[in-house]
Amino acid sequence: MNITRSSKRKTKISDVLLKMVVYFASFSSLFVMGSVIFYIFFNGLKKINWEFLASAYSEGSGPKGILPMIINTIYVVLITTFISFPLGLGVSVYTTQYLKNKIFKDTISFSLDILSGIPSIIFGIFGYSIFCVKCGLNTSIIAGCLTMSICILPTIIRTSEEALRKVPNEYKEAAFALGTKNLRVLFTIVLRTALPEILSSIALYVGKILGESAIFIYTLGMSYRLPKGIISHIFSSGRTLTLHIYQTAKQANTSDSIELTFASSCVLIVLILLINLSFDFLFKRLRKN
Repeated sequence: MNITRSSKRKTKISDVLLKMVVYFASFSSLFVMGSVIFYIFFNGLKKINWEFLASAYSEGSGPKGILPMIINTIYVVLITTFISFPLGLGVSVYTTQYLKNKIFKDTISFSLDILSGIPSIIFGIFGYSIFCVKCGLNTSIIAGCLTMSICILPTIIRTSEEALRKVPNEYKEAAFALGTKNLRVLFTIVLRTALPEILSSIALYVGKILGESAIFIYTLGMSYRLPKGIISHIFSSGRTLTLHIYQTAKQANTSDSIELTFASSCVLIVLILLINLSFDFLFKRLRKN
């Protein structure tokens, strides 16, 4: 009887200690994250105005706007997603729905793990050598997007595979029992059921695109000019917001330039937040439907 009471007492003490550790870790993480965001906004908000958001960047005493960088960031996100998402989804559909050869499937899985572990700067050197030099694209938006697509492809494939594997087999079996063809089952049952989670995973690699600098330093270039044409702009050099923050921070030698760096960081944080909230809203709506 005493042994039982003693063990119960020890279990309660362990539970309390575990809760304390969990709460301490959670609050510490929130405090650190909140402190960083507060510090960035405290130093950057004073420089954010309409001229800063809607004008071009110029050297010397001219305006220091970030409109070209915002446009370039939107270009990079849209083009990279347009290239990588269909390809990654197609590979995940093939590996989860059609591929039966275990050796080939394990080989693909192992290759994806290797690609996921490669530092992004290696992709940057590869993209510069192949797309910028060999293919003659020079440092341009399209070269950066092609390189970034290769970098995030393993993430897209992995997250899409997990979403597709969560689709219950009973759904497919019921559709096949009604005489539905394979392709229709894929589009109307499998992909439609997995779509909410697939779309929610987009926020993961969109955040990676927005925060990437190593790849774009080699492939994208550092131009801060406004685009002259919608299509022709993808073949020209252009820095993203992240590259702009890197460049201005590197050249920061006055309090004014440091504040401009923090202001650009505020805009990037808000942009990431808006994208994540949009995908979260879309995910909840699709799950509800």
